[in-house]
Amino acid sequence: MYNSSKLIELLKKKYKIEVHQHNALFTVEDSKKLRGNIGGAHSKNLFLKNKKNEFFLLSCEEADKIDLKKISKSLKLGNISFAKEEYLEKYLKIKPGSVSPFALLNDKDHFVNFYLEQTLYESNFVNFHPLINTFTVKMETKKFIEFMIENNKKIHIFSSYERKILKTYGK
Repeated sequence: MYNSSKLIELLKKKYKIEVHQHNALFTVEDSKKLRGNIGGAHSKNLFLKNKKNEFFLLSCEEADKIDLKKISKSLKLGNISFAKEEYLEKYLKIKPGSVSPFALLNDKDHFVNFYLEQTLYESNFVNFHPLINTFTVKMETKKFIEFMIENNKKIHIFSSYERKILKTYGK
C-alpha cells in the first residue's frame, strides 16, 4: 500500500515533479484560495459508484461543469452517485479530500475504473494530491499517463462536452 511519502519518492525516481505543501484542501474553492501559485491544470476528482457496486474515479479540470446524469448515460456507467467514505478507504486507502488518480495505485484488484477528462488530458501539466490533501504534485501530463500505464492502470480519456470516450490507455 502506498502513502504520500512512498508515492512522492517513487515519482521522484523517474520523473521531474514539483511538490507543493499547503493547508488541507477539501474543495475546489479551498484549493483556489489556499494552494498559492501552482501552474498547470487543477482537478476535481469524483469517486462514484453505481447500483451494481461498480466504482469510478472521474478526474476533471476544476472549472468543468459535470452533469452526473448526462455523463453516466453517455459513458454507460449506470445510475451513479457519490460513493460512501467506507468505499474510499476500502479500495483507495485514502480519506475524503485526498481523492486523486494516484490513489488508484492502492487498488490492486482494479475495482475502480478511471476516467480522465479531455481538458486535463490536453493540458501540459496536471496537479493531483499525492494521497494526502496537504500536498500537491505537479507533473507533465504525458508523464502522468506514462506513470499510470506503467503501474497497470487503465485510463479512459473522455469528453464531457462530446459525452463520449475518446481513447483508452492501459490494460
